[in-house]
Amino acid sequence: MDASRGSALVLLGVGLFVTTMVVGAATAPSQTVSGVESPSTATSTPTDGTPVPDDAATPTDTPLPESPQTLVGVQGGWVTHGSVLGYDGQNVEWRNTKADGYFETTMLDNGTVLAAFANETSTDCGEYGDPCARTGYRIIDPETTETVSEYSFPVGSITDSEVHAVDPTGNGGFVYTDMDAERVVVAENGSEVWTWNASERYEAPEDPTSRDWLHINDVDTIGDGRFLVSVRNANQLVVLERGEGVVEVINEDDGTSDDNCIDGDQRLHDADGDGDVRCGDPSVIKEQHNPQWLGDGAVLVADSENDRVVELHRTENGSWEPAWVVREAGGVALDWPRDADRLPNGNTLVTDSLNRRVVEVDSEGEMVWAAQVGSDVTSGPGIPYEADRLPVGEYAGSYDDGDATATDGGTTDEANTATPTKTPLPQMTAENGSADLRETGGEIPVLSLAVSALRGTFSWVPVWFGEAHLALAALGVVLTLGGGIDHLLSTRNVSLPGRE
Repeated sequence: MDASRGSALVLLGVGLFVTTMVVGAATAPSQTVSGVESPSTATSTPTDGTPVPDDAATPTDTPLPESPQTLVGVQGGWVTHGSVLGYDGQNVEWRNTKADGYFETTMLDNGTVLAAFANETSTDCGEYGDPCARTGYRIIDPETTETVSEYSFPVGSITDSEVHAVDPTGNGGFVYTDMDAERVVVAENGSEVWTWNASERYEAPEDPTSRDWLHINDVDTIGDGRFLVSVRNANQLVVLERGEGVVEVINEDDGTSDDNCIDGDQRLHDADGDGDVRCGDPSVIKEQHNPQWLGDGAVLVADSENDRVVELHRTENGSWEPAWVVREAGGVALDWPRDADRLPNGNTLVTDSLNRRVVEVDSEGEMVWAAQVGSDVTSGPGIPYEADRLPVGEYAGSYDDGDATATDGGTTDEANTATPTKTPLPQMTAENGSADLRETGGEIPVLSLAVSALRGTFSWVPVWFGEAHLALAALGVVLTLGGGIDHLLSTRNVSLPGRE
């Protein structure tokens, strides 16, 4: 055998691996933002026939603050190394790391922070037995970073059973998603006072807690007793009303997409065997997170599995269609975005989870601010779940435009106490340079899943590392190992079968 052949393969493999990593790093787009002031762009006229909502507002010319305050809930890894980060500009001002995973975070009127969380191990397990996982929501004091109060309950496993979302109801209570039992719950003073079970609409398996059936991952209060709910595995959003149940469905099942929501026995359940599982069109939204109600007829969605942020508008026939899309920021394609908030100045705050960053883009999709969350956490890969720009947070439909008087659009009560002006959130009506609003891109089987797993597990995997880099790096490793084995065998005069 020729030992030089093995040596050549080793050199080729090492060279391919090193070249892949060096060239990838050298050609990666910069994730820094040169400036902090963003000119706003007026709302454009739609080119695809999409009607403009009656209450659409034009983005303002309000410049970006020099040091915007941003609140970020960090899942960490796959519910490991969670944290809540309070940013002053691009610097972390405070943090809480006392949960395995944090999800939605909201600053309350009194300055404390409401946060959905999960812990993988607990001894307070009730019927589940010790140990178990525990999930719920807590209130954190940013000044001390300590937990002020907590509402939580045990679950059999932390996987796909966490409380991902909690929101104030406006009357002292909180509404949260119970992903384990697939329900939406309103709690007041530590007690459940109202529940919507998803089995009222979707065909349920015998034990919803035994599988990742619907993955209800978000709920927002959008009115008095009215909630916007994200049913991830059905590619749908539903509007709930207390006393009525589901009153509207965004991305209604048209009978053509059911196969997209059935994954063996792990997703939507076809109890009666008729093939209809109420699955929405994946080209509209697919396994989405954290929608924001922009007003009647418009909703902003982190379209996670389509790797984009999309604004949907209700059409004249009642269906919902994409009207505005963002697919990249700062030259980097979005990768599993899980939150998008429209800001009062018309910009959009995006939580770009697997790129481990939070970015702000203007109405043309240009990045004007960014925080590299993966570099700012103290441990783990630092996958962010959700972010709010303070002090506005995530409003539904309109935002409080500061203290108001009767002369500037506000109102006063009998005691002459001013109430804030309600200003409609800006809505978009044109897409950023793409001719096809339904274009969703595509994943590469096996490679895309492997890249996501690597980014979510190891903090040292760079955000620019994609499918092509993985394929070339893997080939380099195979050549190196194969060449090394061949060289070793040749030096010992051992021949492989067929190579005598």
